[in-house]
This record gives sequence, structure tokens and C-alpha cells, in this order.
Amino acid sequence: MEADTMNVVAPIEIAQPREAPRSASDREIVFETRGLTVSYGKAPAVSDVDLSIYRNLVTAIIGPSGCGKSTFLRSLNRMNDLVPSAKVEGEVLYHGQNIYGDGVDPVEVRRRIGMVFQKPNPFPKSIYDNVAWGLRVLGMKDDLDGRVERALTQAALWDEVKDRLKKSAFGLSGGQQQRVCLARAIAVEPDVVLLDEPASALDPIATSKIEDLMHELKNEYTLVIVTHNMQQAARVADMTAFFTLERTESGGHGVLVEYDETPKIFTQPSDKRTEGYVTGRFG
Repeated sequence: MEADTMNVVAPIEIAQPREAPRSASDREIVFETRGLTVSYGKAPAVSDVDLSIYRNLVTAIIGPSGCGKSTFLRSLNRMNDLVPSAKVEGEVLYHGQNIYGDGVDPVEVRRRIGMVFQKPNPFPKSIYDNVAWGLRVLGMKDDLDGRVERALTQAALWDEVKDRLKKSAFGLSGGQQQRVCLARAIAVEPDVVLLDEPASALDPIATSKIEDLMHELKNEYTLVIVTHNMQQAARVADMTAFFTLERTESGGHGVLVEYDETPKIFTQPSDKRTEGYVTGRFG
């Protein structure tokens, strides 16, 4: 008897050529969440997530609005600590250490695990001072000029701004501002960069530059991106996690449905909920 197979029509074109990530057994685990549940007040936003994230890959978090994608992402560097009603249960292991354990400094967590937000949020300072801000706060002041230049170069922005470093970052385009924010995040030499829909407010050209950057930066960093754009996930991600909203009597909460290599998620998903989402039949 033949095994049941899902008749899936691939709606997303996977960029070629792409190198399939090595199996999990060959990859160093950077994050491992165990039974992770995040609630705001009494209402869980995302529930019981078990997921491993691997070094030097781009991992995309996709799913419909309200399924807890950004909440999950913010749990990876304790940004949810800044929400008074937030409660985190379970474990988030970073290189084997629970970042919510006793004695763990959230400031150090956020230095190692940087973040770029949906809307460009440069400080009301010069381009130079935006990038140098975290370096100064953390006391990383040796070769400050060199560190700023390196970060802007990594963010593919140096050639565009090297003659206007002392001018306000607000004078840059939206795409350039987002790359300043990316430079600011990587200037302090993090291990991981989290990106919460970093291109949703940008035009297609600026979006393409951000996507190209992610391909380059994964050689040095582990990247985790939340995106509502499935084409973007297919273009940039090595691994993709699909979350959905599970309805309950009290409303609903996000759950992890499926997590696998990106081509499999988009062409041969194991769960019919994933199939329905990536083919556009719901969500």
C-alpha cells in the first residue's frame, strides 16, 4: 500500500541555486527553546514552543497575524522583559545556558543577541553617533572609527555615507536608515541578529538590499527573521518555522506547527495547516 502523500502545488519560487543546510546533527545549536510559553497578563500569546536554531543559518518565522511570531522572537533576547505584563515560562537555552536563569544579565544577553525592528528607528544623532552609540555604552571605545566603518561596511552602507557621517541619520532614506540600524546592531559584535519584519516598511529596491545583506551576514552571524512575506522567507531563509493561531474559548494563542528546511516547508510540508497557509488557502 502506498503511503499517503500530500498533493502540494508549490506557490513560492525557491531561489536557485541554494545550498541546502546540513542536517541538524552537523550544526551547532545556538538556541533551544523548551516548552516556551509567553503570556501577557493571563492570556498566552504563544504556547509550548520546542525549537532549535542553528549557527550561521537564516531562520524565518512565518504565520498569520496574531500567532505570536514577534513575541517568540523577542523572547530570544529578553525584550519581553520590557513589557510589564509579560510572563515567560519554559526555557530559552542560548549555547546551553538558560537566558532566563538566575543571575543572567539581560543587558549582556542583548549585546550578544542584537535586534533590528520593523520600522527604522535611528536615534536623533549623526550617522556616526548612531553606530557608535552601543560601542560607547559598552565601553568598546578602542579604534572607534574603525569599528564604525566596519559595521557600516558590513551593512553595505559605508560608500553611501562615508562623506556625511556627521550629518543626521534622519536625512537618509528609509532603506538607508534601516541599514544604519543594522550597522548599530552588529557594531557591538553580537553572535545573533534578530530581525522583526525589517523590510515591511521599505520599497522593493531597499528590500532587495536588506535581503542581499542577510545572505552575506549569515557567514558571520546567526540570523532569525520574522516576516509576513512568504516570498521573502523563501528567498532568504535556510530554515522556516510556521506558527499558527490556535483558537480557544478564551481567544487563542500561537503554536508552532512545523519547522524544517525552507524548500520542504514550501513544497512538501508535513502538516495540512502549513500546506493551507503556504498555498494561500487560509491565513
